[in-house]
Amino acid sequence: METNFRNTPIEKIQSATIVSENKLLRSAFAWMAVAMVLTTISSLLFAFVPQLTSLLLEPTEFGFKPTILAYVVMFAPLLFVLAMSFGINKMNYVTLVGVFAAYAIINGISFSFIFFVYNIGSIVNVFLSTSALFAIMAIAGYTTKTDLTKMGNILMIGLIGIVVASLINMFMHSAKMDYIISILGVVIFTGLTAWDVQKIKVMGENADDSEQSKKMGVMGALTLYMDFINLFLFLLRLFGGRKD
Repeated sequence: METNFRNTPIEKIQSATIVSENKLLRSAFAWMAVAMVLTTISSLLFAFVPQLTSLLLEPTEFGFKPTILAYVVMFAPLLFVLAMSFGINKMNYVTLVGVFAAYAIINGISFSFIFFVYNIGSIVNVFLSTSALFAIMAIAGYTTKTDLTKMGNILMIGLIGIVVASLINMFMHSAKMDYIISILGVVIFTGLTAWDVQKIKVMGENADDSEQSKKMGVMGALTLYMDFINLFLFLLRLFGGRKD
């Protein structure tokens, strides 16, 4: 069964019943919610429990510097995503869920750094704003009768563009470019949210109770989770109040 949510043309997916469609959507959103809880808990623990914070930051004569573990959790999430994307057919359902949960926890640990940079009130406000925007676009993606495939393909090209631009700006350190990238990031992930919800909705029309369909729910959750997290981070870069 096809599991590549962003590369399957909608017109190639046959329609079935809305019952199975809703079942896959419920599964995707349920696993996304679990991932968000795990991410939130792990980020708060590593941000506010000194014993855990010390695993990420070590004191120096000039302040603090990241530990080896800090660098590991910064780059490890990409490896988890690649493992899930390319290893889905080799993993059973339980293993896939375990990898997804580990990914959410590792992400949370890396996100604990935002509490050292931004005011907590600002973080909460941006999180609530992200939740509202995500919900609106999810509803739009579910209810629209328009095929969003062409729009999604354009957004994916834009996503590649901001990844390349971000890598370039790591060396240029341009505040103006960072601002432009953040704006484009918000636009792109806002659109991707609607597209991904529509894709999961249509794929759900062919879903059943097989293990493969259950794994589709987890991969759908991964896609939605990444949309939400990236939308949140770009909004935080634009509107987050930094600590003095």
